[in-house]
Amino acid sequence: MDLLQTPIEYLKGIGPNRASLLKEELGIKTYQDLLHFFPNRYIDRTTFYAISKLPQNTSEVQIKGTILSHKIIPQAKGKRLAAIFSDGSSTIELVWFRGYKWIQESLKKNTTYIVFGRLNWYGSKASIAHPELTPEDEYKQSNLGAFHPVYPSTEKLINKGISQRVMKQSMEHLFRQVHKEFHETLPTYIIEELKLISRKEATIQIHFPANQHQLTRAQFRLKFEELFYIQMQLLQKNRLQKQKVKGYVFENVGVNFNEFYTKYLPFQLTNAQQRVVREIRNDMGTGKQMNRLLQGDVGSGKTMVALLSMLIGLDNGFQACMMAPTEILAQQHYKSLEESLGGMPLNIALLTGSSKTAQRKEIHQALEDGSLHILIGTHALIEEKVRFKNLGIAIVDEQHRFGVAQRAKLWRKNTLPPHVLVMTATPIPRTLAMSVYGDLDISVIDELPPGRKSIKTVLRSDSNRLQVFQFIREEIKLGKQIYVVYPLIQESEKMDYKDLMDGYESLTREFPLPDYRISIVHGKMKPKDKDIEMQRFVEGKTQLMVATTVIEVGVNVPNASVMIIESAERFGLSQLHQLRGRVGRGNDQSYCILMSGHKKSKVASTRLQTMVQTNDGFEIAEVDLRLRGPGDLMGTQQSGVLELKIADLLKDQELLKTARYYAKKIITEDPELVDKTHREVRITYSKITAHKNIWNYIS
Repeated sequence: MDLLQTPIEYLKGIGPNRASLLKEELGIKTYQDLLHFFPNRYIDRTTFYAISKLPQNTSEVQIKGTILSHKIIPQAKGKRLAAIFSDGSSTIELVWFRGYKWIQESLKKNTTYIVFGRLNWYGSKASIAHPELTPEDEYKQSNLGAFHPVYPSTEKLINKGISQRVMKQSMEHLFRQVHKEFHETLPTYIIEELKLISRKEATIQIHFPANQHQLTRAQFRLKFEELFYIQMQLLQKNRLQKQKVKGYVFENVGVNFNEFYTKYLPFQLTNAQQRVVREIRNDMGTGKQMNRLLQGDVGSGKTMVALLSMLIGLDNGFQACMMAPTEILAQQHYKSLEESLGGMPLNIALLTGSSKTAQRKEIHQALEDGSLHILIGTHALIEEKVRFKNLGIAIVDEQHRFGVAQRAKLWRKNTLPPHVLVMTATPIPRTLAMSVYGDLDISVIDELPPGRKSIKTVLRSDSNRLQVFQFIREEIKLGKQIYVVYPLIQESEKMDYKDLMDGYESLTREFPLPDYRISIVHGKMKPKDKDIEMQRFVEGKTQLMVATTVIEVGVNVPNASVMIIESAERFGLSQLHQLRGRVGRGNDQSYCILMSGHKKSKVASTRLQTMVQTNDGFEIAEVDLRLRGPGDLMGTQQSGVLELKIADLLKDQELLKTARYYAKKIITEDPELVDKTHREVRITYSKITAHKNIWNYIS
């Protein structure tokens, strides 16, 4: 049996009880898991303090001396153990509130100890609670070096006596047992080109660094390795997908595409749109299934690119579909595509949860006999009953809102899987896209259509409300429409509803009938009522739309020129950016007014200032990534790839690019990893894919 796969309970000093706690609290089951349980910080243990010269703060300190006396003292809840510790000239109190019985039994007088712990000050008296206490001779024998690791822990582990000291001792025992088990995992030429230390040296130095320089080199080596093998997996997945998964060959760009392009295209395509259409055409002509992510800011013209892609499918005798996350967005796409196609003899239909039974039957029939060319819809598209005659291209909008399993259901509707274009208006920072969507080809529409003016964004507080109302009146006089959006935070729905209704009432007082009309939309309304209210606003029958975030995606009203976001500090950055994108859809100047209270956290202030300073979705996404971290940004469906052990997507962006460069080079030159220079990569890669975990190999 592989020594590194040995259950952790067999390690000296662990045993079944501690093993079960380590498994439950930290997921450590084997020697290998413990080996790759990296410290989250380090403490410099080269300095010793005299008790009389301790710093007047709560820093961690190290003192050398002996125990003069100790006793157990009763207190309101339970007891505590207190010991008087002396360095020969002054004394300090050491205190234990937990595990004091066995600690008292182990304390020896006339023995020199090294005490390490965090200072607590009560007036001019210092004490240390739960210090690390090591006899001097044991301290000298330890090979822990000057930098001591501090491992992530939990309250339960500390309460059960699994202290930092126990973790360090366990690591020492582990290294004594497994020191012959280390094998290199990277090719010699990469190690030489990047001046990396060996795998064995890096693992020793990450746990027991000799100095700061060695620690930095160990971290660099292990971070590179983690990012390199993640990129290897993603790029191999992409390669195999293209190799194995055959796709329909779309050779023709024919009547539908050309007629639409020459007669019905509402505006000249931007250079970015033309580039993306070319990339998609090339993909669909290869005989491999297209798997492409299309990123573009709100209003950049992704839907037009999607329509042109679908028309290429139709020109090759296939059907097309487009799946959206909400009914409102599906309806919006349906209306805009129907209008765009004008008088073209194409059959297009909408299928959502609220489609009537008779409608559904008609759609099912037309899909199966091939007379229905384009189907737009929600999750209803992936129901078993929905069968296409020959689905050639599937567009998935706001792709992060669909799970992988849901998308896969679309692929099973054919003998060959359709070409897939997934679209998002939530710009994803480049480094994150490389890691999360590294197995997809990525297209970016990075320019807005000509004539679009950038939206002016300002931050205002309650004291400016009357001026804001005056500004609204002026815009309405010019024939413009206004959104007023309130936050929706599920935990306090009652409070949100109250905020919305209070706001609605104050607006009806300021903007009374018959001069002004106001629509209202919120989550407690029936879908039918919501649609009626939305429709009134879309048709210009109401000048103000008071809503919760249900209007975040999908509502397209070119006449709306002002977006007012109430309690803007309660929104996330990407949500603020999406909401702002609801205006600025015509050629006139549009505005976004962020209304905010005076009490704001530092993070909320950064978000609001970012919105005021830039309209660039990618810049906003970078700030969002810094503020929230990668896991939160992607949501649970996509965050699996990002549970990194040691690398950090924010701090290690350059290293990620380097790792991707080498991974790509290897896969391009030696995709099957048969070259002898890639022997280490082949062995390591096969272990990773067997264990489904970057750090579950090295043996």
